[in-house]
Amino acid sequence: MSDKPIYWIGSSKQDIADFPTEARRKAGFQLRAVQKGQSPSDFKPMSTVGQGVEEIRIRTENAYRVFYVARFSEAIYVLHAFQKKTQKTSKKDIKIGQQRYKQLIEYRQNKNFR
Repeated sequence: MSDKPIYWIGSSKQDIADFPTEARRKAGFQLRAVQKGQSPSDFKPMSTVGQGVEEIRIRTENAYRVFYVARFSEAIYVLHAFQKKTQKTSKKDIKIGQQRYKQLIEYRQNKNFR
């Protein structure tokens, strides 16, 4: 099985690039596992963002999160990446994820993916 490509939505690629080195390395390692059809080592469903959205949880000296969708056959879509500063995911970050999920669904409809 070949690796799924990653499609970056919005500023998600730059957001991960802006993570500190260790967090960026861990995010890349976890996304690589997802590309190979494996589950990340620490993740949870984020149905509040959208159907099939999952959150990779990265812990270094700080906490980082990556929202992604891997349920479509053509690609993995990374919606949002951010540093988590409180126990609960902020409404702002959930809203960004929801907006980008909506963009993803519209993109897929325009491309006639099934």
